Amino acid sequence: MEKNNLSQIPDYDLPPIKEDFRHTFQWRIFRIMAEFVEGFQFVADFEKSVAIFGSSSLKKESPDYQKAKDFGKLLAQNGFTAVTGGGPGIMEAANKGAYEEEKGKSIGINIQLEEGERANKYLEKSIGFYYFFTRKVMLSFASSGYVFFPGGFGTLDEFFEIVTLIQTRKMPKDVVVVAVGKDFWEPLFSWMKNDLCHKYKTIKEDNLNIFKLVDSPDEAFEIIKRDFEYKHKNQ
Repeated sequence: MEKNNLSQIPDYDLPPIKEDFRHTFQWRIFRIMAEFVEGFQFVADFEKSVAIFGSSSLKKESPDYQKAKDFGKLLAQNGFTAVTGGGPGIMEAANKGAYEEEKGKSIGINIQLEEGERANKYLEKSIGFYYFFTRKVMLSFASSGYVFFPGGFGTLDEFFEIVTLIQTRKMPKDVVVVAVGKDFWEPLFSWMKNDLCHKYKTIKEDNLNIFKLVDSPDEAFEIIKRDFEYKHKNQ
């Protein structure tokens, strides 16, 4: 029996190939643009807000979870909006602290994953992003202050991105960046000072002044509060 030879079949006899336009380069560009437009519209309403970063893995029993919750509560009690990545762990703790206050404002800027959007239940408002980089931009521009609790690669990535944006003047140099937890952050900051700055001279010493290190949510909030009052007074 003679085998079919597809090369001998005229083109018009072949079924048309239908490309899924959602996987095209052009569609991705439009989707990215739409996320930026929607994201900037979402964050534009939060003038007195602070972004909180930290591990998504820490449980309620963790001392850092409690610290983040206390910090969110302090923000809410003083009229600030708590903005997080909207997920579990430190993000949930800060959102919970703000949400449980009578007039607290708790916001989530979430990421959409294959298993679904990881949104904690303590969000007054939230928005979900498909792309990590658009979400990071929104977190970078959503707040006038940035507070970092212990975390993993994602937290460190966000910390260094904010510091780099300030260092390169892509964000105002007087933006407040606070790291909470000396046991966690001091080894990293000592390495930056001793090795990056003094030994290898890959950063300047005044770059180390971009961020502040504290050990408690009360200290972190006092820095945020003083900065807001100073800027508000001098506007």
